[in-house]
Amino acid sequence: MVSVTRRATLVIAAAAICGPLLAVTPALAGPPPVAEPVPAAPMPTASRTEPPSDVIFVEVTPSTVEPGFLVGIRASCRDNSMPATVVSDAFGRVQVQPQRGLLTASPMVKERTRPGNYRVKLECPGGQTASTMLQVVNRVAPSRGPATGFGGTAGVGLGGLLVPMGLALTLAGAVVGVVAARRPHIVRGAAPR
Repeated sequence: MVSVTRRATLVIAAAAICGPLLAVTPALAGPPPVAEPVPAAPMPTASRTEPPSDVIFVEVTPSTVEPGFLVGIRASCRDNSMPATVVSDAFGRVQVQPQRGLLTASPMVKERTRPGNYRVKLECPGGQTASTMLQVVNRVAPSRGPATGFGGTAGVGLGGLLVPMGLALTLAGAVVGVVAARRPHIVRGAAPR
């Protein structure tokens, strides 16, 4: 039979009590510090990706979207210092405004837009035009995850009892440790005092 010293029993009891508390301490300390962003060095003029002034184009980002979502429009006419117009059945008629050498806008796709491909047409003040396509898709309802244990059934059954049961088992272990530390220990084979 192995005898347990009083000191070892107290260490076990302290570990049973303090272990869960120490595991929670980092969560209570707050979020980790975030590094400050380093400002980017200015790009040389030769490597910037600005289109030449004579290029006429229109881009829609994202090119596939659900009804009710915003899209970003980036366009260029010969003279990007004046607003232009972008027309589509998906969001109607919007004016693109000069910004950083391009023409930009952020319209919302109409809620009642049916799924399909829609033409997006740029109309420049000088009469030039450009176009691209926007694909509108059905709304996708998020699926419920598979019921693979407590993650899928957290609101049912024992899901709400896991923390209280763990706490009760920890306290029971601490009580057993304290009771064992207070009991007198008899070592067999030793001479009586």
